[in-house]
Amino acid sequence: MSTAQARDRMRTIALQYPDLGKLEFVEEGRPGDLKPTEVLVETMYSGITNGTERHALMAEHFWGQFPSKHGYQQVGPVIAVGSTVEDFRPGDWTFNGDYVGHRGWNIIDTAGPNLLIKLPPSSDYRGYALLGVAGVAMKGVRRFGIKPADKVLVIGIGPIGYFSAISAKVHGAEVTVTDLNEKRLKIAAEQGCDHAINVSDPGYWGKLKALGRFNYIIDGSGYESLFFDICENELLAHGGAICPMAVRTEARFPWGLLHGTDGRIEVSCHFGLDDLRVLIYCIQSGAVNPEAIISHFVSINDAPRIYGVLRDTPAELFGVVFDWT
Repeated sequence: MSTAQARDRMRTIALQYPDLGKLEFVEEGRPGDLKPTEVLVETMYSGITNGTERHALMAEHFWGQFPSKHGYQQVGPVIAVGSTVEDFRPGDWTFNGDYVGHRGWNIIDTAGPNLLIKLPPSSDYRGYALLGVAGVAMKGVRRFGIKPADKVLVIGIGPIGYFSAISAKVHGAEVTVTDLNEKRLKIAAEQGCDHAINVSDPGYWGKLKALGRFNYIIDGSGYESLFFDICENELLAHGGAICPMAVRTEARFPWGLLHGTDGRIEVSCHFGLDDLRVLIYCIQSGAVNPEAIISHFVSINDAPRIYGVLRDTPAELFGVVFDWT
């Protein structure tokens, strides 16, 4: 297929929030000529970032601007490259983690800051459309300093919580996960997490205490009283860290939580190219399987229905990947 034919084939739409709780398709037009350092990438798959995109859709926390576009997970082949580009060639499959939303094509300047990375040959690239949420988790685990034999507790296993647990396992930790969703707990256990406990279990806090104090407690839930519950139940090990990964407008914690344990609170956001490099290696080696959490693989034409679910019953969605082909 020629470059001209590939350009003609590309979808020219994007997803946009026109108002609170609403989604629409907007026309982006055809891509123009490339500058010497730019590459043109066609979107074949894109992944929803459940937490961030719902917060923006519902104007929660610091979000609330409309119209707006959200999302940072797009996978597809390079269609054309500028005259000075050396690292990418037409036909290379890529992941783009820049915050550009869901759109049919992207032009990326390889000379400036970007999150475009080449993917290894694969028979199925759709799992890579969750590389962004996995990247957030991997960066966090690396930043926190999780190491072999550490006891790690992950509270709330949405996509970022799930990948935080799996990334901690990759780093050799003993990992406990908790959630209200039994299906998600089952997936986490099947993918190697050591202990999976349902928050609705009457013996929930007792079971966590029985596992011993945790060196790292990763917050994937964002529920308001979490820091107080950790303190009351003495779950943090001496010198341990509480690591909020879920978005919070503000955080309140009891003084004794850190004073008595010599503990700390560590926050990590987004990811870099090196985190993506590590993740791609882990996927190739079989240590991380992003396809395990794909609950919905649907045409981009079905996006309005999916965002209705994200708005009204978000727990029904786990890993969501749109097919643009």
